[in-house]
Amino acid sequence: MIEHTFSLEGIEPTEFYGVRSSKMELIKSYCPKILVVARGHTIKVKGEELEVGEFIRKFQLIIEHYYHFNALSDETIHQIMMDDINSIEQSMLNASDVLVFANNGKPIRPRTQNQQKLVDGAKKDDLVFAIGPAGTGKTYVAIALAIGALKNRTIKRIIVSRPAVEAGENLGFLPGDLKEKIDPYLQPIYDALLDMIPAKKLEEYLKDGVIQIAPLAFMRGRTLSNAFVILDEAQNTTIPQLKMFLTRMGLNTKYIITGDVTQIDLPRKQHSDLVEAYDQSNILHNEDY
Repeated sequence: MIEHTFSLEGIEPTEFYGVRSSKMELIKSYCPKILVVARGHTIKVKGEELEVGEFIRKFQLIIEHYYHFNALSDETIHQIMMDDINSIEQSMLNASDVLVFANNGKPIRPRTQNQQKLVDGAKKDDLVFAIGPAGTGKTYVAIALAIGALKNRTIKRIIVSRPAVEAGENLGFLPGDLKEKIDPYLQPIYDALLDMIPAKKLEEYLKDGVIQIAPLAFMRGRTLSNAFVILDEAQNTTIPQLKMFLTRMGLNTKYIITGDVTQIDLPRKQHSDLVEAYDQSNILHNEDY
């Protein structure tokens, strides 16, 4: 007899197990000769070496499928437990262009030609600028790419930053502490994350620092390694701010910088560095990101 323990790292157990543990009961039904006990984030397996070894192989595929698709159907469980390799490979092929799966299992894909250019650029290069008008999906696609990288474990954390520039309102007059004053400026980021990560899991990621959302000023003095870093609303950064941000890049780090040069909220005497970058570098600019 041997024992093995699985840890559901980064997975919400109640969603993985199903209503009244229906999915776990279905998995157990395919392995009547071994003992499977699921409690919280831990799953313990006990039985003969041959049966346990086979279960480990199949259950690891189930976990990997859930990481990738953010959902687990009874049909998928059946395919994996019955070693229906063709169906599994076809599912992966059909999802080859999916950036990440939303909480409801809905695939998030690039919807326009220029969103696809942003995806291709992020895969090819460590630093990508996405410049375009509001509502064209720059931030949403960037966050989907970051979450996909986190799920695939190519990076260890996601860092999202925005300059806390006032647009007609003074931060000092807002109620609460610094976090409560800043959060309204970061709400679009939270909204996108909540589309792709369950609320409880997002809260856990934020608490553990796996996902960090902070004003641009908080980036000073840091070295960002093994991370996917997004600077949103970059049109409101000054030249010194953007230089400071770019020099934070460490090893195995991806940068996506998004902005709209028609929505600059900086005081008149300050110049947007995104405009400088656009004017002086060889950045591909499109209107439909």
